[in-house]
Amino acid sequence: MTAFFLNVLGIACALGRDVDQVATALFADDAPRGVAVTDAVTGAATSLGLVPGALPSLDDMPVELRGRNNQLLRLALAPLRNAVAEVVARHGADRVAVVLGSSTSGVGESEDAHRYFQAHGTWPEAFHYRQQEMGTPAMFVATELGLRGPAHVISTACSSSAKAMASAARLLKAGMADAVITGGADSLCRFTVAGFSALGSVSVARCNPFSANRNGINIGEGAALFLMTREPGPVHLAGWGETSDAHHMSAPDPDGKGAERAIRDALARAGIAASDIDYVNLHGTATPQNDAMEAGAVQRTLGVDVPCSSTKPLTGHALGAAGAIEAALCWIALARNPDRRLPTHWWDGVADPALAPIRLVRPGERADAPLRHALSQSFAFGGSNAALILGVG
Repeated sequence: MTAFFLNVLGIACALGRDVDQVATALFADDAPRGVAVTDAVTGAATSLGLVPGALPSLDDMPVELRGRNNQLLRLALAPLRNAVAEVVARHGADRVAVVLGSSTSGVGESEDAHRYFQAHGTWPEAFHYRQQEMGTPAMFVATELGLRGPAHVISTACSSSAKAMASAARLLKAGMADAVITGGADSLCRFTVAGFSALGSVSVARCNPFSANRNGINIGEGAALFLMTREPGPVHLAGWGETSDAHHMSAPDPDGKGAERAIRDALARAGIAASDIDYVNLHGTATPQNDAMEAGAVQRTLGVDVPCSSTKPLTGHALGAAGAIEAALCWIALARNPDRRLPTHWWDGVADPALAPIRLVRPGERADAPLRHALSQSFAFGGSNAALILGVG
C-alpha cells in the first residue's frame, strides 16, 4: 500500500504567517485569535480573517503571475523551498507536480482593474487577464520553483484544496510524480464578501458555529502548502473520501448523506475504525443549514464522544483554501503538539436543541493520549464533499 507523507508544511492565515505563529494562536485558551473586525476590504466594518502584515512583493514576476493569491503562496512556500530543491536534485524538475485548490484566483485584481478602466478608459499596466484564470496559482508555484511536472488547480468551492490533496495522492499512486506541492490559496476581495452577504450568509461579529444563535460566516483568506512524497515524514495522508450529492446550488443536502459517505470512504481508505479518530476539524461554517447537516453526519458516523471543533472563528472561511488550511491545523495538532492540546471550539455555548449533539472542545481541553488520527471535513456549494484523515505513526 502506497503511503502519502506530508513532509513539510507552510501556512499563512489569520492566525499567523508561519507554523509556529499559527500553532501558538491555535492553542491559545484564554480568548480566540485571528478573525477581527475591519473595514479594510469593503469599507464597512465586518469580521474577516485577514493574513497579518505585509505580503511578499511579486515585482520580479511576470505581470500575469502577480496578485494577492500568489503573494500568499510565496509566503507559504518559504519553508518548503529547501526540501523541494532536494527532491528536484534527486528526481528532476519534471517529476515534481503542483496540485492546488482555489476559488477566487485573481478576482481581486480584476476588481481593481475594472475600477481603473471605468475611471480612465484603459486597463492598468499592472493588470493581465491571466491573473484571474483559475490555473494561475499552480503556474505561479511551478514558475517560482522551476518545476516541469503536472500543474493544475481544482476549483470546487469550499472543498477545492481538500480535493487537491486527494488528487495529489493519486498522482503519486499512479507514478506520475515523485513529489507534489499541494494545498491551496484564496485571498479576500470585495466580490466574495459581497456575494456571501447577498446570500444572507455573513456575520458581522465573529462567527458562532453550532450555536442556537449562529447567523453566518466570516470570510477569510490564506494559503497552506504541503510537500507530499512517498518518503517517510511526520504526518501522512491516511485516507480521503470524496462525494458529490448535487442537492442544491448553494444549500447542503439536509440529510447529510453525501457528507456521511465521504467520511465513511475516508475511514475505509485509511483502514481504521471510527473510534480511531482522535479529533475532528469540522467544516463548521456557522450557517443554519451546514451546521445542522454536519452535526447529524458526524454523530451517525463517529458517535458523540470524539472531540470536535470548527476553527473558522479563528481563520475565517478561507473558501477554496479552507480544506488545506484546516488540514494544516490537523497536521499541527498531530506533529507540533507535545502537550496533546485540542483546538478550542469558540462559540457562545448556547446549544441548539435542534442539532444532533456532538462533543465540542472546551478551552484548555487536552487529549488523554497523543493524537494519532485527525479528520478534516470540507462541504462545498453544489454538494461537493471531501473528508481527509491525517495520521502519525
